[in-house]
Amino acid sequence: MTPQDDLGRAVEAVLFASEAPMTIDEIRAHVGAEADVRGALAALEAIYAGRGIELVRRGERWHFQTAADLAHLLRRDREESRKLSRAGIETLAIIAYHEPVTRAEIEAIRGVQISKGTIDVLMEAGWVRPAGRREVPGRPLTYATTAGFLSQFGLASRRDLPGIDDLKAAGLLDPVDLAFEAETSETVTEDE
Repeated sequence: MTPQDDLGRAVEAVLFASEAPMTIDEIRAHVGAEADVRGALAALEAIYAGRGIELVRRGERWHFQTAADLAHLLRRDREESRKLSRAGIETLAIIAYHEPVTRAEIEAIRGVQISKGTIDVLMEAGWVRPAGRREVPGRPLTYATTAGFLSQFGLASRRDLPGIDDLKAAGLLDPVDLAFEAETSETVTEDE
């Protein structure tokens, strides 16, 4: 067995035993600071591709998960959690697409005031976190998404969020918004 095989086994064991996804630096803390953890992860990713469990990257964190096509085998009856309100979904989307964003910016985009509870629910779910303060008068708190958000929605990074064309194709945009967009583009064409 080569030293690279031993490193791969060590990285595999650390990830398997971990309760949460781990960064490369967190893995190095267990297997050694000089270890080629990226190489070991790439090798493990290839080994587990197409198997019942797979090694996946969410943001800058790695973990094992059940293959998506087999998840139905592991579902159990459990208490249904509360669904997000429309305000919660809109707020989460605004934070994901515009982060870091302040409460005032969220309200300006939504066009209505949001209750403090809306952001609290998103923070309790582990999807949103405080991201510092803006260097403007009043120093408002900014919000950003978390690694838990990426994991919950199966995204490797925020770049994987659907674009406007994807949302249109999926039929997720309000027909009123699409009609308004078409009207606006026709008006601009006529004025030119």
